[in-house]
Amino acid sequence: MELNRVKQIVSSPAEITVRYHGVPVWIQSVDENANTARVHTHSKPEEEMDIPVGELVEE
Repeated sequence: MELNRVKQIVSSPAEITVRYHGVPVWIQSVDENANTARVHTHSKPEEEMDIPVGELVEE
């Protein structure tokens, strides 16, 4: 996914389905300098991780 789209999703009031390696994730924030997103899965919100935005897939 492109960085601009990830930023749009973060600021959107709608819930947009995004997956990371097939697993639904919630995007917490975006680091434009590192081109990464801080995400967590719906099932384990306490386990946050930073991943490259290019590995996110919007459905």
